[in-house]
Amino acid sequence: MAEALWTLREVVKAAGGEIIGSPPHAFTGVSIDSRTVRPGEIFVAIRGDTHDGHDFVSAAHKAGAGLAVVSRQTPEMAAGGGLLVVDDPLKALERLGIAARARSQAQIVAVTGSVGKTGTKEALRLCLSASGETHASAASYNNHWGVPLSLARLSSTARFAVFEIGMNHAGEITPLVAMVRPHIAIITTIAPVHLGPLGSIEAIADAKAEIFTGLEPKGVAILNRDIGQFERLEAAAKAAGVKRIVTFGEHEAADARLRQAGVKEICTIVQARILGQDVTYRVGAPGRHIAVNSLAVLAAIKCAGGDLALGALKLRELEPPKGRGARFKLRTRDGDITVIDESYNANPVSMRAALALLGHSTPGPGGRRIAVMGDMLELGPESRRFHGDLAGAIDAAGVDVVYACGPDMKSLWDALRHDQRGYYATSSQDLADPLLDGIRAGDVIMVKGSLGSRMGLLIDALRRNFAEIEANAA
Repeated sequence: MAEALWTLREVVKAAGGEIIGSPPHAFTGVSIDSRTVRPGEIFVAIRGDTHDGHDFVSAAHKAGAGLAVVSRQTPEMAAGGGLLVVDDPLKALERLGIAARARSQAQIVAVTGSVGKTGTKEALRLCLSASGETHASAASYNNHWGVPLSLARLSSTARFAVFEIGMNHAGEITPLVAMVRPHIAIITTIAPVHLGPLGSIEAIADAKAEIFTGLEPKGVAILNRDIGQFERLEAAAKAAGVKRIVTFGEHEAADARLRQAGVKEICTIVQARILGQDVTYRVGAPGRHIAVNSLAVLAAIKCAGGDLALGALKLRELEPPKGRGARFKLRTRDGDITVIDESYNANPVSMRAALALLGHSTPGPGGRRIAVMGDMLELGPESRRFHGDLAGAIDAAGVDVVYACGPDMKSLWDALRHDQRGYYATSSQDLADPLLDGIRAGDVIMVKGSLGSRMGLLIDALRRNFAEIEANAA
């Protein structure tokens, strides 16, 4: 059996509630998903946007959950296994997370920003692990249930912990960072993401700056020196009582400064000066934006007391995650194609970065650079302008053909040269057949759009129609 994360006594003390049945005395983990719960874990039956966890308690027990945290019980639930009946399972999860944070001796890093949160969090997970036991949020668990769940999974023996904190409206970060109480807070960048709900880039910066309110005494704020909102963020940090501000970027005054970045097709070679120390390293993912965010990672490692040299060495193992730049090769009837999967989400900054990444890719003989682009959502009244403005980035990246879908992407389609137009459709589903018909051997195809644009359907269509080549064979 895996090492215990929580004892039953600790769970009841933290979460409250009444025990029903005879649950085991210790638990190995915490889950809110009956499909992935493991034997010996705690299942918390929270109510989501579409499902109520109480409907899956029996399934969780059958999967081996040692305890289900519920707000109501039925004979069927009680017969399946141990229950902890509480007032509100989500509140109980929050209390469990707060208890995990209270017992932890780890150096805690919190990451937010308009773009690059998950990639930076994963890089920190990888690099800090070279210096000691490291815990980090799973996937993009950065909201009102993801943060307390990630906290509740924090082992008391971890030396470092990294938490991603997201938002789509003002006031959302404040209660989350109050639970995390980080020693180090990173803001990757400020961009027009959730511009519709928030109204202005300044409002976005103010919402992200809420992360400073939860910093521990003597905590460190790590800020991007290159962005237009730097001074606003710096002022917000000082107003929150932050005494130490560390900056990163290409700016000559940055504490963690990028001196040179050589972007290759599958990696980036970086020369930097990190808090007075010169470092040259390889990042196992391509992109200048990746290089810039790696500066924040290394600065955080040094501030947290980790080994900078070992952390920099670990960056060569960094791989772009699914939907965020992951690459794979497919075999068509006439030859191979390369696909860059950026389908998870999109905004003007990340779309430009993805196009630049496509520009660094070299097509095979007879192949082309193809951008498959869906709408970027939540951009407010200026959305169509943001889409149309991407035409310049497409030219700069040397993109040969564009496939576009969505009402706002029509603005980009209209701005393209006729020789760049592959096909336009109102939805990603309607774009699938024209894209498949238009592919030829040697093409490099980048697929990107907001999650609501469902660009993942096109990735699935490519995989269904062409055989994937094993990475070692490629």
